[in-house]
Amino acid sequence: MANESVNREPRVAVGRRFFLGAGVLGALGVVFGGRVQNTVSNSLGTGLGGILPFGDRFRYYSITGTYPKITKKKYRLEVSGLVDRPTTFTFDDLQALPATELTKAFQCVTGWRVPDVQWRGVLLADLLRHVGVQPNAVALSFESYDGADTESLTIDQANLPNVLVAYEMLGAPVTRAHGGPVRLFVAPMYGYKSLKWLSAIRVVDRVQPGYWEQNGYPVNGWIDGTTGPTNHNPQLA
Repeated sequence: MANESVNREPRVAVGRRFFLGAGVLGALGVVFGGRVQNTVSNSLGTGLGGILPFGDRFRYYSITGTYPKITKKKYRLEVSGLVDRPTTFTFDDLQALPATELTKAFQCVTGWRVPDVQWRGVLLADLLRHVGVQPNAVALSFESYDGADTESLTIDQANLPNVLVAYEMLGAPVTRAHGGPVRLFVAPMYGYKSLKWLSAIRVVDRVQPGYWEQNGYPVNGWIDGTTGPTNHNPQLA
């Protein structure tokens, strides 16, 4: 099942100062987007930029200070809630569904950006059609194998053509550090919406803000202020 125990690496301490700093950088990222990255790169150079959360390569974040270890053989994705056919997918089940490939940038709310990342997986919209979403469904709530991170999307957002349940990136299986074996990728939104180590999807009757939204980030994390389907309570935005 999706909540089975997993092996973890030794805990890495992530202090309160990190989250305070991430919050400040996140606020700057929401306001200024890629301009933050460009300013740091131009002003500080690649040396100092390499130790800050900016630049054109991935940075790795973990709320718990660990990277969950889930083998493909033991991986399970539970889809439940307001659906006609609650289903638990194995890794092989996901690979057997029609695959979609995208080449999209990954943009972190703190400013760094990696362009032209190749992604492969199952469209979240296809997965929802497979289980049958009920008429009173409003949103999706996502859970992670790390036992701490959560995320949310409205039904309309989940049905966008660039939202994947991804099992490959950069031409290879999604690595453990990147959130593998399976992660969410929400192309039009900041990276915190692309939940790593995806373990469960609950179809629910209201938007349930995720971990980062509960800590001050926008519920609708559109990149560069772009708009899109929201279908949400304005008080949550």
